[in-house]
Amino acid sequence: MRILVVSSLFPHAAAPNAGLFIRERMFRVARAGVPLRVLAPQSWSPLDRVGRLFRGQFRALGAPHEISDGVVIDRPRALSIPMVLKSWDGPLMARSVQRTFDRIVEEFQPTILDAHFLYPTGNATRALARRHNLPYVVTVRGSADEWLIGTSCERRLVETLRDAAHVISVSAALKRNVVEHLVGDATPCTVIGNGVDLEKFRPLDRERARAELRIDRAASVLIGVGGLVERKGFHRIIPLLPKLQRQFPKLVMLIVGGGTTMQDMRPQLEDLAAKAGATDMVRFCGPQPPDKLALYYSAADVFALATAHEGWANVFLEAMACGLPVVTTRVGGNAEVVCDDRLGSLVDFFDAERFTDALGAALARAWDRQAIRDYARANTWDMRIEQLLSLFGSLPSTPQR
Repeated sequence: MRILVVSSLFPHAAAPNAGLFIRERMFRVARAGVPLRVLAPQSWSPLDRVGRLFRGQFRALGAPHEISDGVVIDRPRALSIPMVLKSWDGPLMARSVQRTFDRIVEEFQPTILDAHFLYPTGNATRALARRHNLPYVVTVRGSADEWLIGTSCERRLVETLRDAAHVISVSAALKRNVVEHLVGDATPCTVIGNGVDLEKFRPLDRERARAELRIDRAASVLIGVGGLVERKGFHRIIPLLPKLQRQFPKLVMLIVGGGTTMQDMRPQLEDLAAKAGATDMVRFCGPQPPDKLALYYSAADVFALATAHEGWANVFLEAMACGLPVVTTRVGGNAEVVCDDRLGSLVDFFDAERFTDALGAALARAWDRQAIRDYARANTWDMRIEQLLSLFGSLPSTPQR
């Protein structure tokens, strides 16, 4: 078994947090002794320099070739015109990277292609697989795939799912809403969620964490971790803080994360905090590396995220591994992670009053934080890798459809 990972979302120097969950999963497969290589197409067009006039990190490019933890990563450019011709992104990606792909096949001789996200990467992988009669697996990862149903890209989703040797979904909700909705049971699909690294995410001494971050030891601290983009919902939580402050006078909200290459809401969020009278409560901590996140989680009391769409949010398990209960919305796969009221609470999207009440109740409650951490311990990456290795090992050596 020799696996070529194909993912346009993969960490690099200019975007160190992009696709970390893919790297975490597949590099563990490599550490299990499976030969592995990565093809990470980078969306590009001649118009990108115009986009960078407004967003400096718009489509920031990584090194075209590098070796990370012993794994070779190739990042060829893939033509993609911003905002238009989206139904052609898959075919254009395949066409753009096929020379690099052919070289990798000759050098590495993969037996399985492992694609992440249905479109455009999964669809491009389908075309590439056919060039060399290779089986491919595609992982359905989140709302980015679900949003394309009903658009001009839907037929690309269907053909990608239909021709895959196997489909992996990170949540039962995505399996139901995307895979079964589009192709029924025509292609086998297995639910394998993301995992958590208990070495990186573990509770640290709370008082020391607060001292290092200059947070009052008596404060009531909420934390949200994610990109500063609309769907993550920080703009929904900030207006709720003044009401909560009446019950918790020393309330603090830590927002950990930065803008993406497509959107950065920090100026709007800062303005919203000012208008809501919450400026003194909200701390924008910027993006943080994974090995430092435990410090922020350990300084907090409750994790909060009012997300609009979600496949499987890694940050929930990270927070739980540090002993934090989670308050979030009942969307996507959230209920599959926060599956017990001993772990947190779910609120219908978006009921602001009930979300405020849920945050207040969570801050006031004495949680069994060891039980929360035990739940995270039952959902480690190592457990997921066992499932993946079994699945990959069962695949036919050539496409069966």
